[in-house]
Order: sequence, then C-alpha cells, then structure tokens
Amino acid sequence: METRHRVEVADARDMGAVETDAVELVVTSPPYPMIEMWDDLFADLDPTIGDHLDAGNGQAAFESMHEALEPVWAELKRVLVDGGIACINVGDATRTLGDSFRVYQNHAHILSAFEKLGFEPLPEILWRKPSNSGTKFMGSGTLPPNAYVTLEHEYVLVFRNGPTRRDFEPGSPRRYESAYFWEERNKWFSDVWTGLTGELQALNHDALRDRSAAYPVTVPYRLINMYSVYGDTVLDPFWGTGTTSLAAMAAGRNSIGYELEPEFATVFDKRVANVPTLSEQIIEKRLEAHREFVANAREDGRDFGYQAKHYEFPVTTKRERGLRFYPVDHVEETKSGYRAVHEAHDDGHTPEWT
Repeated sequence: METRHRVEVADARDMGAVETDAVELVVTSPPYPMIEMWDDLFADLDPTIGDHLDAGNGQAAFESMHEALEPVWAELKRVLVDGGIACINVGDATRTLGDSFRVYQNHAHILSAFEKLGFEPLPEILWRKPSNSGTKFMGSGTLPPNAYVTLEHEYVLVFRNGPTRRDFEPGSPRRYESAYFWEERNKWFSDVWTGLTGELQALNHDALRDRSAAYPVTVPYRLINMYSVYGDTVLDPFWGTGTTSLAAMAAGRNSIGYELEPEFATVFDKRVANVPTLSEQIIEKRLEAHREFVANAREDGRDFGYQAKHYEFPVTTKRERGLRFYPVDHVEETKSGYRAVHEAHDDGHTPEWT
C-alpha cells in the first residue's frame, strides 16, 4: 500500500491546488482568536485587527479575527466530499484589554460559521488539558466573588458536510480493514478526552518559536481512525509542523497540508524520518492494549464470539474481524511531497482494495 502526502506553502483562504470533492476528512487546529501569540498573524491578515487591539476594543478584534478565518471554512466546504467530516480543535480565550477581563468563545463562533455554510454539527469532544500549577487561578483567588474559572479544556468540534453520510459498497474491504477495536470505540467516542497533554515543538528558529504550539500526534491519529478509512485524503489547512500529516502517514491515509511559513516544511523533513518507527510503535501499542483487554476479560470469565481474520486473537464484534494494520516501511521524497510505503503487519499480502 502507498500513501501520498504534500504540503502547499500558500494561504488556505484560497486552496486552488485542491480540487473540489478531493478530501474525505479535515483535521486541524487553527490559530485561536484572542490568544496573544496569534495577534501578529491576524494583524498581517487584516491590519484593522491590530488597530482594534491597540484601541482596547476586544470584541471588534475578536469578530475581525473570525472573519479572517471564514474564507478557509468556505474552502473546506468546497473540497470536502458530501458526507465528509471536519474536525476543528479550538480553545476559548480569556484576556484583559483595558479594564475588561472576559472570555472569548471561539468554539461558539466557529460552530455558528460552519452551520451557516451548511455543515451539520455532530457531537463534540471536550479535550481536558489539566494544569497542576498552584498559581493557575485567576482573579481574587480564595476570596469571593471575583475569582474566575480556569479554562483547562479545548474543543474538538465535529461537522459533517451535508446531511448525507458517505456510502460504501457492501462489505467494503478498505472500510472493514480500517475498523477499530470495540474497547477503542468506547474510549475514543467518549465526549471527554483525558490523559492527552498538549505538545510544544522545540524549534531552533527565531521566526517560528512563537508559533510552535501543537497538539500531540495522538489527537489527529484518533480522529483520522474515527472518521476516515484507508486510502482517504486528510487535509489540514493550518499545517504548522505537520503533526496531522504524520498521523495520516501512521494511519495509512493520504494527506494535504496548507502552511504560510515555508520554514515549517524544513522542520517536517526532519520529523518524517521517524515515521516508520512512530507508526510501528503506535500499532504495537494498540495490539498490546487489545491483548491485555482480552486477557483481563477472560480472567473475568468472558467469552469472545469472533476471531480476527489476520491476527491470533479474538474480537468482541463481527465488524472487528477484518481489522488490519499497515505500518510505514519507508518514506520517499517526491517532486510534489512524500510517498509512504506501507507493509501489512500480518502476512504481507496486498490489500484487496488498492
């Protein structure tokens, strides 16, 4: 199996290099409006945003920042297939401008923007990112009434492009091989995710250091497995250091990234070298966790009714039987990006659906 991956160093507000209906899944984390580290970026996109911030007009800056993002959301509507899924990781912001301290609800604004475009909201995920700092509380601390709740979560907003779900031929091999374990389903499709911490990239580049925040690879990897199948194409319009593309490679999907800063592509070149090891580690961890699940269930007297086709272990449901993993054997650089070669984890046979 082969997957293809490319990065467009361009503004995602015009993704002309991506054909209409060419993408099955979007996984991205945009710059968060009213988070100070993104002020300069937004001001570059629209100079009036800087003027609003300088004047202490937080609400006007907030609205203008979201207006700067809206052309990207319109492009997602165009490039996603009918029934395709968009997963947007975003956090709300708290900020003091002038005499005003308030929360800026980014998730609510993005939800409204997507609904206006005709996307169907699906149940969202609350990603809890706890901080154990003893000084994390804002306001008057232990004295009422002027303390403030600390934001320790972000949202993964999930949208479907239109009301119709994607269709597959009955018994589609690539869909059934893309199955996840029953116990993974119970964990991944919970509306609260815990135990996944944020990630800071170590960048030796002055111009990029202030834009180095990234989600851990586990977040896009889960979402890609939840909402796409082998051979699908995953788009990240705010590509950054390429974490979504790394996850897509590890998951056996194609990927496209859009990024304004060409230097990030250089950072990604170094990360790609580790993809074979990363994909093997992720798959081994999933297999190990399932074997442990089976062992514990049997100790409790549970009997499994189905046997996996490609592995020497049982599974809980009929739909899991065809599950199959394809770790990355090696990655080659091409004229348009990267080509990842995947080998079947079990018997090495060519998948039926290629």
